[in-house]
Amino acid sequence: MSTQIATQRRYVPDHQTAELLATISADPFAPMVVGIEAPGGYGKTATLDEMVEVYRQAGVEVIGAAEALGGAGEALGPVGGARFLVEDAVVAEGAVVVGGAGVVAGSAVVVVDDAHQLPEAQLVRLCRLAESPRARLVVAYRPWPRPAALRRLVETLRLRRPALLLAPLTTEQLAELLAERPEVGRGGPDRLALAESLRAQTGGVARYTQWAASSADGSWLVGGDLPGPVLLRFRHDFARLDADRQLYLLAAEAGAALHLDLLGALLGRGVDEVTEVAEAVRATGLLRHDGVLVPVVRRAIAVLFPVDRRVAVRRRLAELQLERGAPVLGLARSLLGTGVSGPGVASVFEAAAEEALPDEPALSAALFAAGASAGRPVRALAARWSHAAALAGDLGTALRMADEVIAGPRRPEQADCALVAAAALAHRGQLARSAELYRWSGGGPSAAFATVGQIGTGQLAGLPRNFDVEAPDAPPTLLSGAAALMARGVHESVGGSPTAALSSLVRASDLLEPAGPGVLLPDSPAALAALVGLHCAELTTAWSVLDRAVGARLGGTVMAARHRLLRAWILLVRGETAAARRCLPADRDKLHPRDSLFALALDVGLARRDSDLPALRQAWAAAGEAVLRHPVDLFTLLPLGELMVAAARLDDRAGTAAQFEDARALLARLGDPPLWSLPLHWSALHAAIISNRPELAEEHASALAAGAGHSRYAAAVAIAGQTWLAVLAGRVDPLQVSAAARGLHGLGLRWDASRLAGQAAIRTSDRTDMVALLDCARLLQGRPAGQRGTGRAPAPDAIEGTNLSERERQVADLVLAGMTYRQIGDQLYISPKTVEHHVARMRQRLGCASRSELLATLRTIRQPARSEAPEGAGGLDVPAPRDPAIPGSPAGRPGAADEAPAPH
Repeated sequence: MSTQIATQRRYVPDHQTAELLATISADPFAPMVVGIEAPGGYGKTATLDEMVEVYRQAGVEVIGAAEALGGAGEALGPVGGARFLVEDAVVAEGAVVVGGAGVVAGSAVVVVDDAHQLPEAQLVRLCRLAESPRARLVVAYRPWPRPAALRRLVETLRLRRPALLLAPLTTEQLAELLAERPEVGRGGPDRLALAESLRAQTGGVARYTQWAASSADGSWLVGGDLPGPVLLRFRHDFARLDADRQLYLLAAEAGAALHLDLLGALLGRGVDEVTEVAEAVRATGLLRHDGVLVPVVRRAIAVLFPVDRRVAVRRRLAELQLERGAPVLGLARSLLGTGVSGPGVASVFEAAAEEALPDEPALSAALFAAGASAGRPVRALAARWSHAAALAGDLGTALRMADEVIAGPRRPEQADCALVAAAALAHRGQLARSAELYRWSGGGPSAAFATVGQIGTGQLAGLPRNFDVEAPDAPPTLLSGAAALMARGVHESVGGSPTAALSSLVRASDLLEPAGPGVLLPDSPAALAALVGLHCAELTTAWSVLDRAVGARLGGTVMAARHRLLRAWILLVRGETAAARRCLPADRDKLHPRDSLFALALDVGLARRDSDLPALRQAWAAAGEAVLRHPVDLFTLLPLGELMVAAARLDDRAGTAAQFEDARALLARLGDPPLWSLPLHWSALHAAIISNRPELAEEHASALAAGAGHSRYAAAVAIAGQTWLAVLAGRVDPLQVSAAARGLHGLGLRWDASRLAGQAAIRTSDRTDMVALLDCARLLQGRPAGQRGTGRAPAPDAIEGTNLSERERQVADLVLAGMTYRQIGDQLYISPKTVEHHVARMRQRLGCASRSELLATLRTIRQPARSEAPEGAGGLDVPAPRDPAIPGSPAGRPGAADEAPAPH
């Protein structure tokens, strides 16, 4: 990068200044009295230079040192390289007589810079000059100080012409200034974007932007911060400030610039005096008009002021703020990591942690830790600290701290720690232990949460009579009311109607929304409502309540993943696999056991629905440990059902057998509530079908039929179950299948609906029925009739012109029959590798980019009747039917259709 800098100083006036310069240029001999007001560094001197240049080019005399030396004259300050004098100036008939030399300049203009520094006598003489009708006078000054004589001068100037108020430079002005940089002119970053970055750092203060534009270090031109040499140029500005103004500057850096009473306590001064100090600092240009530090000034303070002094100011401000009972979070945040200690600052950290707890639990936990390091006893912080850690998702820390208090001597905070431990254990899948702790704690919403845990683990004994779960002496808080509704909703889900259960749970979620992320829950009412909605196919309600919970950040960080996973499950049920995959959390390693179980089950479900056997095997391997770690409870039946189907698909009957029996026992203890048991029977039905166990399939279909009157969902799956049995037995009734599939589709179960119709289509020998069922499957899947389920269909002429060899036609037929490469090799007396070679050649010859395209093309060429099959009609879910025309074809053997690797 070039280090060349421009030698000519550029000046880019704003619109108001440009108009004033144009007015002067149009008639330079006309009377002109104007004041220029701006803080230091805003370009007052540069503006005066431009005016002097305009006047001189017009031949107007400018009163300066060279012309007015002598007498008692006193230099007023540099303007355009000259020093201008007004001491002893006398106004007479429009002429200006300057100094003892008696120079009369009737056509001259007097220009004064930094008038706020002039003594009173000179300001009085300037005021007289400003009152002259024919005077030409330009005076620049800062907003502060404003002594009486200067106030009179300013008012006099304003009577003649409104003051020129200089503002920070705009992005467009900065872009013009940056044109001087060779790097910008050679096609560097976009000039406007670079100018905006510079304005953000400098606040548009002309002096700071000039420092940057003239800096030899151009690293900031590629998006970095202003370099160190620019920051070092503030040293002189800071040194010119007295002690009070420096202290104010440090307080402003700590964020206290607008708290005048707090600053008064820090400075030991009254509010009026503090206001005077604030105005003095603002007039230097170090602060913006709103009292906030210019960003580059903040960085310069961090570089140029000693760290211990900055920390001492922040600590003192925080302690003063705490004494006043005011918020301390911002100040305490800035003290984190500084190592400060002592009783005062420890109390500050504790108070700040309480402030941060509702919205920033992770920060709250860090502040509690800082309070302990500063000298506050850990036992005094343990209850709230563990609460913050749990809300932030750090369940390990929360459980460790809470358990230490619970196991210690009896103390009042033990009940609070028990509530924390109970919630954390629920998230870790230990729902029975969670319920025990809630019962033991006996405080707040503990009875209601204990009831939810008891029902969730099938422990109905000891539930409150008349369902009174609110302690009589407990305050009626949002949490207690919502917890009572949660318990009522869960109880209704096992003993009442789905509608009543959903109503209670949705109302509980609505009631708790104002509490947002600051409430620690074993499970959120929105999550329970979504589970009930999924079990009875009220998917719209489930999605809506989750959407509101996500927006309210209900339950904090620890509940965020659960809400997201349940939304993904709704999408999975609807068959929207791509959208469901986008909902999955990226940081799997941070998921707690309950959430991890749902995430792994979603992976399995997505792989199964995408007919991706390698992905299914990989997901199942990862899910095995989660199944063993997580005890079965009422609220994890959905992932259990999905894993049961995957176990059947992979011929791993033992994989979920024990968990399924535990689930059956749990449901039996609850009286086999249809809401929870029917979806499990639906999953078990599919697992039995895939495993080719017709007796089990009939058992689960009968259970579905027995519960048909419970709800709309129950009726639809009961009909679908009987229809599946008929289809697998070869009795395909198109009207019955279509009605059953449409019933599932009406509940939002689009993938299940399309799958039933598609499987029925490939099992009927009647071409008319098959085409009708395939069209039905395609419509239920969301595609118009006649559209292929795979990505790209081959052109008819390409198909007709394709000549497969006799051996390739044999391989194609057996692939379409669902046989594995090994089985095809055994049938044709060739090796599996040779089969794979034939498949690869067919894919290349037919121009197919994917497995699904190859299968669709082969169906078109070899079996036209099957060429319209939608995605998932064959897939990985149901074994291929026996084809009597092909000797040795599979007759529904478990996994036969799954062992064939994707064609290459």
